[in-house]
Amino acid sequence: MSIENDIKQNKFKNPYQRLGINLIYTGNWMMHQQLEMMRSYDLTPQQYNVLRILRGHHPEPMKVNAIAERMLDKTSNTSRLVDKLLLKEFLVRRVCPSDRRAVDVLITEKGLDLLKEMDPLIAEWEKNLHSITAEEAVHLSELLDKLRMSE
Repeated sequence: MSIENDIKQNKFKNPYQRLGINLIYTGNWMMHQQLEMMRSYDLTPQQYNVLRILRGHHPEPMKVNAIAERMLDKTSNTSRLVDKLLLKEFLVRRVCPSDRRAVDVLITEKGLDLLKEMDPLIAEWEKNLHSITAEEAVHLSELLDKLRMSE
C-alpha cells in the first residue's frame, strides 16, 4: 500500500516531504510490530537493544556509557534500562577491576536464554523486509546512510 493510501493524503508539497513522512510512518510501523512481538516477553525494543548489544560483546562486560553509544534510540536513558534489566535478572553489575569508580554490566545466562528464545521471532519479523530484494535492501541502506551523512 502507498503512503498516500495509508495516511489518506493525496498530495505532498514535493518528493522530499513525501519521503520524510514515509520514513517516519514506516519507522513507526516497524516499531509497532516490534512492540507487539516483545510484549509477551515484558520487554521494550530499547531493553531488547541493550540485551543484543551485551550479547554481541559477551563474554566481555561493558560500561553503561559504551552501551549508550551503541543504542539505536539515542534518546534512551540507558542507566534506567540497565536497572530494569537487572531487576529481571537478565544482567549483572560488577565493579570494574581496573577502575573502582566504574561499573561493568554483563548479560546473564538468563538474558542469553531469553534472546535465544526470541531469535526465531525476530527472524520472522525480519521477513517483513523480504518484500524487497537483497540488492534493493543494500541500496536502500546505502541511501539511508547517505541521508544521515547530510547532517
